Amino acid sequence: MGKYFGTDGCRGKANDTLTLEMAIKIGQYLGWYYGKERHAKILIGKDTRLSSDMFEMGLAAGAAACGANVYLLGVCPTPAVSYLIGKEHFDCGIMVSASHNPFHDNGIKLFNGEGCKMNPEIELEIEKYMDDEIEIEVAHEEGIGCAIEWKDGLQLYESWLKEIVPVNLTGMNILLDLANGSATSCAAQTLQELGANVEVLHSTPNGVNINTKCGSTHPEELQQRMKEGDYHVGFAFDGDADRLIAVDEDGNLIDGDHTMYICGSYMKEKGLLHDDVVVTTVMSNLGLYHALSAKGIKYEQTAVGDKYVFECMKEHDYSIGGEQSGHIIFNAHANTGDGLLTAMKLLEIMVDTKKSLKQLSEDLFIYPQLLINTPVKDKQAAMEDAELLEAVDQVAKELGDEGRILVRPSGTEPLIRVMVEAKTDELCSLYVNRIIDFINEKGL
Repeated sequence: MGKYFGTDGCRGKANDTLTLEMAIKIGQYLGWYYGKERHAKILIGKDTRLSSDMFEMGLAAGAAACGANVYLLGVCPTPAVSYLIGKEHFDCGIMVSASHNPFHDNGIKLFNGEGCKMNPEIELEIEKYMDDEIEIEVAHEEGIGCAIEWKDGLQLYESWLKEIVPVNLTGMNILLDLANGSATSCAAQTLQELGANVEVLHSTPNGVNINTKCGSTHPEELQQRMKEGDYHVGFAFDGDADRLIAVDEDGNLIDGDHTMYICGSYMKEKGLLHDDVVVTTVMSNLGLYHALSAKGIKYEQTAVGDKYVFECMKEHDYSIGGEQSGHIIFNAHANTGDGLLTAMKLLEIMVDTKKSLKQLSEDLFIYPQLLINTPVKDKQAAMEDAELLEAVDQVAKELGDEGRILVRPSGTEPLIRVMVEAKTDELCSLYVNRIIDFINEKGL
C-alpha cells in the first residue's frame, strides 16, 4: 500500500483527509499518463454521497486540463465502471465511492484499461505527483479535453447483466435493501425486467443517508421484513453495489461464505468450476472449508481484499472467489465484485434447482465468529509489536483445531481487526476481548 492508495483506492474524510485538490491531481495525472499521444478516454462513475459530485467534478476537470475526454456515467455501481471500460475501450476508469463507509467519507477507486484495479506502480507515480515530487504538462489549445454526460452507459450495463444471466423470475417475490446508494440506479429495474415482483427499502438517497442503518452492513430491517412478509429472497447491497448480503425466506443471513458455497457447489455440478477450486480470503469461516471439502471442492486462501482474490483467480483461471463480506467475483464475466450480478446468479440457481436459499445452504454450518475493530495510533507498528504477537500465539494454541484467531490491520482505516472463531459465542468473546484489552492497555 502507498501513502494515499490502500487496498481499495484512495479513501478519507471529504475535505479533510481526502480533498478536492487531491482529486484534481489524480485526474490530471491520469489525463496526462494516458494522453501522451492522443486524447485519453476516461470513464467516471459515482455513488450517492454528498461529496461525490464535488470529487467527480474535480477529477473530470483535472483530466480534461491534461487532455482527456471524460465520460460521466453518473450514479452507478462500481462494477458498471469496470465492465464498461472494457466494453467501450476506455483507457481507464474512476469510481467515486467509499463503499460501505459513512457518508462523510469518500474514496477514489481507479481501474486500468482492462477494468481491473489500477496497477500499483501507476498509483505510486500518482502519489508522487500529488506530493509535488514530479511534474507533468497540462494541455493547451485544441489539446484540452472535455466532459460528456454519458446517459446510455448504465443501460449497456443492465442489458449485459440480463444477457449473461437470462433467468425468468416470473412469480418471484424479492425484497431489496438498496442502502440509499448506487444500487438505486439499476437493481430494482433490472430484476423487474426479468419478471420479478420487487419491493425496495432505503431507495431515496439524499446525500447523507447512504449506508445509514441499512444495506449489507446493517441488514437487520431487511431480515425483519423477510420474516413478516411473503418474499422468496431478500438482497442487501453496500453503498457502491459491489457486494451483496442475501437473506432467506426465514430472515437468516446468507453472507459471502454462503454464496461461495452455493455457487461453488452448483458450478461443480455443472462442470463449470475450474480445478474444483473456490478462492477465499483468510476471513472466511472454518465452516465453509468443511462444507466445501464435503462436496469435493478445494480452496485457495488470499489476504483480505477482493483485489487479492482476483489476482489469485486470474493467475490460475479459477472460476469463483470472494469475501465473507459479500464481494463475489465470477471470473467468466467480471473483474471485480458485483452485487447485482451475484444476486442474479443466486436467483438463477434457485430457479434451476427449485430450491430456496435456506435449502441450498442447509449443509453449511457456520462457526460462531466475533470480529471487533479497535483504533490504534499506528497500525503497522501495532502489528509488529512482539508482545502482541505473543498474546495472539497463545490464543491460537488454546483454540487448537477447534477454532482460530486472526489479527490484521485495516486496509483503509487506522484500525486493527481482531477476529476469533470458536465452538461457542462465549469463547469468541473471551479471546477477542483478551486481545482488544491488551492493545488498549498497552496504548498501541
